[in-house]
Amino acid sequence: MGGVTVASSDPRDSALVRAARGQSVDHTPVWFMRQAGRSLPEYRKVREGVPMLQSCRTPELVTEITLQPVRRHKVDAAIFFSDIVVPLAAAGIDLDIVPGTGPVVASPVRSRADVDALPELDPSQIDDIATSVGMLTAELGGTPLIGFAGAPFTLASYLVEGGPSKNHEHTKAMMYGDPEAWNALCAKLARISSTFLKVQVQAGASAIQLFDSWVGALSRVDYLTYVQPHSAAVLSALGELDVPRIHFGVGTGELLPAMGEAGADVVGVDFRIPLDEAARRIGPTYALQGNLDPALLFAPWEPLRDKVIEILESGKVAPGHIFNLGHGVLPSTDPDVLTRVVELVHEHSAR
Repeated sequence: MGGVTVASSDPRDSALVRAARGQSVDHTPVWFMRQAGRSLPEYRKVREGVPMLQSCRTPELVTEITLQPVRRHKVDAAIFFSDIVVPLAAAGIDLDIVPGTGPVVASPVRSRADVDALPELDPSQIDDIATSVGMLTAELGGTPLIGFAGAPFTLASYLVEGGPSKNHEHTKAMMYGDPEAWNALCAKLARISSTFLKVQVQAGASAIQLFDSWVGALSRVDYLTYVQPHSAAVLSALGELDVPRIHFGVGTGELLPAMGEAGADVVGVDFRIPLDEAARRIGPTYALQGNLDPALLFAPWEPLRDKVIEILESGKVAPGHIFNLGHGVLPSTDPDVLTRVVELVHEHSAR
């Protein structure tokens, strides 16, 4: 199995888990959001003709897709191949992932009655997720697997809007116009995400990442009022399982301290602010993850190399640093460039 050589076969001793805990490491660990996906020809081959939701619920396929970038790029962690709406679909919510569009919900949630009608998620409904994680951890050995779930705000946005949204107008209208329904919706989604993550950790995941992809659409005050308590409920539910918790959103420069305070061990930073500035805003108690602009993977090697080194140097101010992109790998990225970035991170940060 091609993984990064680690001193121990226990993923808890891996560079990724140690960096997430602010402990000493022999090199800066690196993985990429969307490292398993359309940028890889081997991914496109195994996914051919298989709908996304089906791919995410087929353990052999999940295992193969999750392992592909670990084999190819020698990254320091695998990210569980899934989609943020998988637990919603598993619970029985009528939705589909439409190629080229994203998740589309049959009946948008707009009222308290709609919220009350939403099902809860029982762990027995996602036995296949536990099976996938078990198969993966057996293959990965000392390379950690990061569990994956969407945060309540981003899930709520899909359910209320009925699909992806640029302006989140229905979401904000519900937040302000019916805060009781909004909080009931997010509380239910927090329970669904917590169940989804707990199943992954109990089956062997060594860390988790809570994605709040769209939360950058909110002001700090709205985040603190309407969102942070629900994200905190998810992160707190994972506390007793003793795995590092990474919390990431896009366009969240103003929200970073509040996202850390929601209960993260590692705060993911997008590419819009330097890591040393993020560390200044968040304070000295959190490890950082990030934050190369995914579009820079299309630049010539020399300026890309300089930027990677700059990020590694900038990350030294935090108690721990996990190198990543400031968002996901773009589908047309050259995989060989990702492999070179991993090699560069490992070489430059070796200590």
